[in-house]
Amino acid sequence: MKFLEYTPFDSINLFLDNLDLGDCTIRGNLEAFSCKHTGNDRRLSISLEHEILDCLSKSSDSDHSSPVEHLSCRSSRKTLIYLVLTLSHMYPDYDFSAVRAHLFFKEEEWESFKEMTDTYLSEASKQWAATNEGTSLLDSMTNVIDEVIKIGESDIYSYNPDQDGDPFLEKGVIWSINFFFYNRKLKRVVSFRCSCISKISGDDFLTSAPSDGEEEDALIDMDI
Repeated sequence: MKFLEYTPFDSINLFLDNLDLGDCTIRGNLEAFSCKHTGNDRRLSISLEHEILDCLSKSSDSDHSSPVEHLSCRSSRKTLIYLVLTLSHMYPDYDFSAVRAHLFFKEEEWESFKEMTDTYLSEASKQWAATNEGTSLLDSMTNVIDEVIKIGESDIYSYNPDQDGDPFLEKGVIWSINFFFYNRKLKRVVSFRCSCISKISGDDFLTSAPSDGEEEDALIDMDI
């Protein structure tokens, strides 16, 4: 994957870089990538392809809950590989070679992203409006993402890692979100990552997932 310099992202990235909200800090970032393999990408891509095919060969036809069942389609395998490669470039100190398809969830429509962003960034949005002549943070993000990826032509994925593959799993993290916008025709991926870190993070601070009832369990199967 090749990182794309995209100036319109700068103002949003600067705003979301260690945004002080009193008891907590927001860290967010928008990045754009072209689906062009570099040296290490090619090796990881081949390794992931072999791993996926090996997993498919061992899966049972009667096991309808298998998260890799849909990966018999080559285009689906390519999508998964592009998403994993993007993660590898976003977090170069992490090993994502063991990431599986069931950790990515395809969002059916743009509204899913809007609702989650409105929920998690409500306080940040107020600060953005106060310093940007009342403009909407979400609208500003939508405009710049659309310029580089064409949202209407893109598939949207969220990444919900387990503890072994969560780059945000550190002391004090209250929540983290990871979204990917993938345009097959343009062969581009735009990533949006954001986390909220408590300023009161003792040794007993809870960084685990929300308790029962706060969030419904996500379905394992998805159509890439």
